[in-house]
Amino acid sequence: MIEPQKDTLPTDEEDCQAQVRFGLLGRTLGHSWSPAIHAQLGSTPYTLFEREPEDVEAFVRKGSWQGLNVTIPYKRRAYELADVRSDRAQRLGVANTLVRRPDGSVYADNTDLAGFAWMLDSFCKRALGGPAGQVLSEKPVIVLGSGGASQAVQAALGDCGARVSVISRKGEDNYQNLVDRHADAVLVVNTTPVGMYPKCPASPLTDEQFRGLAALKGVVDVVYNPQRTGICLQAERAGLPYESGLSMLVGQACRSSEQFLDTTFADERIVELTNLIRQKSGNVYFIGMPGVGKTSAARSLSRLLGRPFIDLDDAVHVAAGITASDYITQHGEDAFRKLESEVTAQYGAKSGLIVACGGGIVTRERNYDLIHQNGTIVLLRRPLDQLSTKGRPLSKSRGVESLAKERGPLYEQWADLAIDCTGSAASDARLVQSLLGLS
Repeated sequence: MIEPQKDTLPTDEEDCQAQVRFGLLGRTLGHSWSPAIHAQLGSTPYTLFEREPEDVEAFVRKGSWQGLNVTIPYKRRAYELADVRSDRAQRLGVANTLVRRPDGSVYADNTDLAGFAWMLDSFCKRALGGPAGQVLSEKPVIVLGSGGASQAVQAALGDCGARVSVISRKGEDNYQNLVDRHADAVLVVNTTPVGMYPKCPASPLTDEQFRGLAALKGVVDVVYNPQRTGICLQAERAGLPYESGLSMLVGQACRSSEQFLDTTFADERIVELTNLIRQKSGNVYFIGMPGVGKTSAARSLSRLLGRPFIDLDDAVHVAAGITASDYITQHGEDAFRKLESEVTAQYGAKSGLIVACGGGIVTRERNYDLIHQNGTIVLLRRPLDQLSTKGRPLSKSRGVESLAKERGPLYEQWADLAIDCTGSAASDARLVQSLLGLS
């Protein structure tokens, strides 16, 4: 599992003693996957440096670091504090990469531009039929947001010849007139933080606005956590191709690490590392009828992979103070389903988990987005006469056959992978591991 790791705000003495230091500079960094990516690239040790605005100048100018990535809200300040700036950084007026040169000077670059350009071109080739410069030339594209990330995105789209319109809360182009003015857009790129962990899934566009973009052919989001952001889920429901920001994150990290280490990485390395991070960070959810063996199979898979295991019924127990079955008995199924969704939202936003869901999770449509946003859904199937009803009030009160008739089609609809139970939880887990290619 990929777990973001914060630094412990080392002392100046500890900074001075470090011979080689790489890291990410920002204000709030608990969600970052950069340490895991740079560990794969070899730019280590890599630390998350959380600093307040008044501490940034001293850290950049006097710190003993060798290479830094910089994230919001310090990209413009990093640019200003540098001694030498790349053409890309000068073009955008912000920097996300700083390198300490042998003479002690600070060099600033913007690899966000390179990372997004790579992701955009890859997406267009895969989903739209050709290189970005070919399929987007003279085509209308809308960019949601006007902040620092937007500048790199606008530059890359401009390099492709696209006709770019920036949508912000105020100004000539805004969310109120979006559909009236830009219904002909062929691509939408989200550069706002809306939908970013932990406030996910969410989208900067309402469903009505999204449907109003009738000419849309694809969606790209620079947000990388969760893997499927709210606007990506909207695209999926509309049958449109989409891409969230993980490959941009990896791409810019590769270009930064090249400068940190004075080396080069092939484009294939970006693809390889993106797939690895996606696999390691994705959750696996087990769904199926009560008594089918979800908890045992999920627990077995968590042991195989060395990942945290979560039983949503146990999580509801912790939240409510009583077991799921007692809660249903005392408060009714509707109250339980509401609480279950709240707990599911909490864990659905996290990464790298193996989760056993309650049998009725499919009865609330909202739950699908909560678990699909960052995971793979595995359906376990078993003959109804083999299902245990012990401790399961709904199975007893409504009957297994009635529940199966109601939920069976939903299980199949939600599942990314469906397997028939093999005879033991351990063998079920090994089969899921093999079919999903998990390690």
